This record gives sequence, structure tokens and C-alpha cells, in this order.
Amino acid sequence: MSCFETSTFLKNPQVFKTEVFIEAVEKFNWEYEIKSDNEVIVTKIPNTKLHGEYAIKIKNGTVTYNSYYLKNGKELVKELQSEFFTLNVEYAKKTILTEFESVGFTLKKDYDFEPNEEVKEKFFMVGYSKLENEDEKRTEIEFSILKDGTITSDSNYIPYDVHELADKAMEGIERSFGNTRREGIEIKRKEIPIRYKNKSYCSASNKIIAKN
Repeated sequence: MSCFETSTFLKNPQVFKTEVFIEAVEKFNWEYEIKSDNEVIVTKIPNTKLHGEYAIKIKNGTVTYNSYYLKNGKELVKELQSEFFTLNVEYAKKTILTEFESVGFTLKKDYDFEPNEEVKEKFFMVGYSKLENEDEKRTEIEFSILKDGTITSDSNYIPYDVHELADKAMEGIERSFGNTRREGIEIKRKEIPIRYKNKSYCSASNKIIAKN
């Protein structure tokens, strides 16, 4: 996480955090069976014919999609695509909330946002600096979740103590998504406004630079 950056988190479809996966499945009233502490199988999805087969199996954080419902080994067939995309959106939202709330951020809803075909969720995570000499203590980081579960984030100025917490949360999202963002590809730097040139901010290497 950096000041003045946009980031994209691409979901690896084979990586899920088991407890978040179960919460999402329960929300959709999908039936599942817990085989062991590390293995869960989705056995029934409403209005979907599974022909006695399981739909998804998660074991040790790795997801296997039943080959009957896969196309060319990777692409989900249209029959289940929307259901899996819905699961990914819910998984993405729960992941953001879990990681950011664990380091002290709180959720702020975007009441002006209306879901559309491409963007399904949009909200902010809010954090506060505890630095005595910081004159902009409140930080908002904007998150959007696309229809396939991809997360995009947008940040402006972030005090360095809040930045450290945001870094930790972002690393948690990467672990839960099974993908690491790359500088210049998934991580894009924005121009730093003149008024912030002499404040603490992040370098392109993601290290905090303290300026007086």
C-alpha cells in the first residue's frame, strides 16, 4: 500500500481462505460438507444441476472445480460462471473487511454507489493516525470489486503509521488471493500533489520516506 497509488488484486481461482469460503457459501445457501479441518466440498447449488457431483472442493486452501463444470481446464462454463463470480465478489469483500478491520480500519459505505454490470461493490476503509504532529489524521482508501471478484483500490495521502497498517492488510489480501501485485502493472503510482511533496510518503520501492 502506498500514498497516491491505485492497485489491482487479481484472484487466483484456485486459492481460497477456507473460513471465508465457508462464510460466503453459507450466505448463498449452498450446501456443503466438511470432510476434515482442511477440506470442504460444495454439494448443492440451488437451481443448478450437479448430477450427483460436487461443484467445488477446497483442501488446504486450494480449490478444485469439478471437471464437469470446466471448459478447457480453466474457464468455467456459462451454467455456473455467474454463481462462481458471485462467490468471488463475496469472498473479495469479506477478505478486505477481515484484513483491514484486523489492523484497526473501519468500513464506510458509499451510499451514492449503485452496482452495475462491471462493478458490484464499492466502499471505503477508514483509518486514523496516532501521530501527534500529523495534521491529516483521517485516511480513506477506496475499494471497488468487479464482477469477477477482482479488487481495485485507490489511495491518496496516508500518514506513515496508517501506511504500515494498510501494508499489512494489503499483504493479507494478496495471500488470500494467491497473487502478488507487481510494480508498474498491478500497482500504479499517481502524481503526488505539490502540497504533499514535503510530507511523509512512499517511494516507488514501497519504502516510507520521512520528510520534514
